[in-house]
Amino acid sequence: MKETKVVKTKAGKTGIREITRIGVMAAAVYAASALLQIPIPTAIDNTRLHMGNVMCLLAGMLLGPLEGGLAAGIGSMFFDLTNPAYLASAPFTFAFKFAMAWICGKTVSESTRHLKQRYAAGGILGSAAYVVCYLSKSFVEHRFVLGLPLEAVMLTIAQKALVSGINAVVACLVAVPLGLVLRPAIAKILQ
Repeated sequence: MKETKVVKTKAGKTGIREITRIGVMAAAVYAASALLQIPIPTAIDNTRLHMGNVMCLLAGMLLGPLEGGLAAGIGSMFFDLTNPAYLASAPFTFAFKFAMAWICGKTVSESTRHLKQRYAAGGILGSAAYVVCYLSKSFVEHRFVLGLPLEAVMLTIAQKALVSGINAVVACLVAVPLGLVLRPAIAKILQ
């Protein structure tokens, strides 16, 4: 019987399979963020419609809160690190996308009852948490760090809220049915 190399962490043991799952899903998050997007200029900076949030929710749904959160955070952070427009946001992106997938994964994994409702609730709660974090950070950054007038900040936040809301709805509409369909196949792989 072949042994799997193990990396010891505070939470327990993380093997090659877990690291591989996180890496593959992080790559999917990155690809969906980078390749499936429509940039939208706002009054101050940019925002975008993209499919990265779909993959972040799927990461939480399919891998669970911790692994899914890491995959979502790492994949999204690497997108920011490879794009000069988002470079400074990379640490925030990691934290916000981790939280999005963690909340989704935690909600989905609570029990085996009412699967469809838990997937929908996980998607909605994860997306809502991300939107609140993103808009709060944008407000603080534009108003207090950059010192922009409140009117300009509120105009930008309103535009970002609209785009983020659309992203959240699309993410839920795509990730929930896809997660339910992929769940049995992923369960076999994870065994």
